[in-house]
Amino acid sequence: MGYNVSMMADSTSRWAEALREISGRLAEMPADSGYPAYLGARLASFYERAGRVKCLGNPEREGSVSIVGAVSPPGGDFSDPVTSATLGIVQVFWGLDKKLAQRKHFPSVNWLISYSKYTRALDEYYDKHFQEFVPLRTKAKEILQEEEDLAEIVQLVGKASLAETDKITLEVAKLIKDDFLQQNGYTPYDRFCPFYKTVGILSNMIAFYDLARHAVETTAQSDNKITWAQIREHMGEILYRISSMKFKVPFAQILMLGFL
Repeated sequence: MGYNVSMMADSTSRWAEALREISGRLAEMPADSGYPAYLGARLASFYERAGRVKCLGNPEREGSVSIVGAVSPPGGDFSDPVTSATLGIVQVFWGLDKKLAQRKHFPSVNWLISYSKYTRALDEYYDKHFQEFVPLRTKAKEILQEEEDLAEIVQLVGKASLAETDKITLEVAKLIKDDFLQQNGYTPYDRFCPFYKTVGILSNMIAFYDLARHAVETTAQSDNKITWAQIREHMGEILYRISSMKFKVPFAQILMLGFL
């Protein structure tokens, strides 16, 4: 009918377990962990149903089906045959993290292990409409990775012993996690977010990071060194405004949601 449909399959792990049970009853040759040898082919035939289509008949219509499959590996073991076979088929992986869920960080998607193979395919669109987004995305990922690398050092020697630039990295990473990645789908500001707002929030966060590091690095050898504590004290209002940007609902979005 020309609709764009998103279908959630929860969970393919249970379906695969049923397939293993039936295969065993049919006395078929088992493969890894008792699953049938054709497990990968069956999973592929399911996910290959997704895509864009041109509908038959008139008027001319185009629709799409996006499949989101939930996989529940036992004990969180990603070497599980169902998980391994699925990762070999799909182009996007959202790795859910139990620790994030326990901290009430939703969506609980681990930004370090998740990935998309469509990144380069979409870069042309971003370069045309939002030229600054790709470098901003790359920089944000680098900051989050650096924060993860520093986490072990912080646990051993404490945050106070870190270099000033590392303290900036930790604080901006916290900004990105709490005020950019964390969302609440029950609120008007997170239920839908226009892409220009996404780019704007990320742009301000990265700009603050770059300027703060520049201030610290250029004064590191002088008598009047600028520290992260000084930046936080004098720029507290700016930090608050950056962290509050997500709560601002664009006027066009207000009209769309019918709030006026």
